[in-house]
Amino acid sequence: MTGTDETASERGGSTPIERGRACDGAAPSGEGERGIGTDVENLLGRADGSDDTLRARIALQMERKRPPRLVLPRPRPKRDRHARTRVAFLRYSYYDIVFKFFVEHVLDADYLPLPEPTKRTVELGSRNSSDSVCAPFKHILGDYLEALELGADVLVQFAGPCRLGYYGELQESILRDLGYEFEMLNFATVTGKPLTEYIEVCKKKVNPNLSVPHGVRGMLIAFQMIEYLDEAQDYYLAHAGFEAERGSFDRALAAYHADLRTVANERDLAEAHKRGMAALRALEVRVPVRPLRVGVVGEYFTAADPRSNLGLERKLLDMGVEVHRMLNMTNRNLRYHEKNLRAGISDYVRYDMGPTSSMTIAATLKYAQEGFDGVVHLKSSGCTPEVDCIPVLQQVSRDTGMPILYLSYDSQTSDTGLDTRLEAFYDMLAMKKERTAS
Repeated sequence: MTGTDETASERGGSTPIERGRACDGAAPSGEGERGIGTDVENLLGRADGSDDTLRARIALQMERKRPPRLVLPRPRPKRDRHARTRVAFLRYSYYDIVFKFFVEHVLDADYLPLPEPTKRTVELGSRNSSDSVCAPFKHILGDYLEALELGADVLVQFAGPCRLGYYGELQESILRDLGYEFEMLNFATVTGKPLTEYIEVCKKKVNPNLSVPHGVRGMLIAFQMIEYLDEAQDYYLAHAGFEAERGSFDRALAAYHADLRTVANERDLAEAHKRGMAALRALEVRVPVRPLRVGVVGEYFTAADPRSNLGLERKLLDMGVEVHRMLNMTNRNLRYHEKNLRAGISDYVRYDMGPTSSMTIAATLKYAQEGFDGVVHLKSSGCTPEVDCIPVLQQVSRDTGMPILYLSYDSQTSDTGLDTRLEAFYDMLAMKKERTAS
C-alpha cells in the first residue's frame, strides 16, 4: 500500500473508483436508514467536480432510490371544510336535468354542470384509454377529466346494463393514477339492492347528514322526472320533423327542460310537465299523407345520446322523417322486463343475448310489424352484444322486407360520412315508398 493510500485510508476517504463501486453496490450497514438527502450530501461532498462519470453514477443511484410513481401528483387547493360538496355526473342526453335534481334534492350537495362537450373532451378520454375500449368509455372518461378540472369533489357513475357497470372502477383507477383526488359514487356497487342501500352509499360518499326518508322521496321524484322527460322526447321525435315553423319544437322543448330544472317537489314537477306538454301539443305541424317513419335502435349509450351519435335524430328530423326510439331510461331501467320482451321475439331468440339485445330486436320487429319504412341500428365500435344482434336483425329484415341501416361509432367518426350514409338511406326509403304507393 502506498503512502498516499495509507493517508486516504486514515482519513476515512476513498478513491474515485472505490466511491463509484459504492454507488453501484450495497450500502454499508446503517446507511440505508439515512434519507436520500444525506446520501446526496455525502456523495456530492466527496465528488470531484470534474468527475462526470461519478456524478452520472450518483444520479443513477438517486433515481433507483426514488419511490415509483406513474405521474407527478397534480396540486389541488385546500378545500374549505365548511363548503358544500360539488358533485358531477357524466354527460348523457337530456338526463342531466335528473342528475341536477338528484344532487340538489337527494344528496343535498352542489351540482356541477358541465359545458357542452368539444373535440377536446373525447380526445382527453381517448388519450387515457385503451384503443380497444368502446367509445362510451372514452366519452365518459373525458367528461370526468373536465369535471375534475372544474373542481368536482365527487364523480357519479350509475350502473349500466353492459360493461358500463364496470367502467366506474376502471375509470376511478385511471383518474387516480393521473394524480386526481376525489370520491367516486359508483352505483354499480349496490345494483339490485333496496333503495335504502343507495341512500346509505350516498351518505358515505357525499353527505353523512343525509336523511334516508327525505332521500327516498327525492329518488321517487327523480324516477317520475325520467318518465316525463322520455314522454316529451317521444312526442318531439314523432312530430318535430313536420313543424310548420322551423325551430319551434326545439324552442318549446328547451323551455320545457329549463322549467324542469327549477322544480323542487312533486307538485312543481307535475305542473312543469303539464305546461311543457301543452306547449308542444299546441305547435302547428304539417304531416304528409304518407310520411316516412324510421325507428332508432341499438346500444344503450350511443343510441340515446345525441353527442355520441352526432345528432342522428336531429338529422333525420331535418329530412322530414317521423322518428321513434324505444330505448330510453324509462323503458330500459324503470319498466324493463326481459322475459316479456324475449317472449315477443321467440321466433328469433331463445336466450338472453346481452344488456340491450332483446330490446333492440323487439323494437325492430315491432317497427316492421307496424309498417315502418326503415330502422337505423346504432352501436359503438366493439360493442359485442349489439354485434351479436346484427345477424338476427338481418333475418328480421329478410322476413319483413324492411331496410335496416347499420352504423358503428368510434372516436374518429365524422359528420361527413354519417350525412352521406343517412342521405342515401333516406333516398332509398323514399323511392321504395313511391314504388309501393303506385
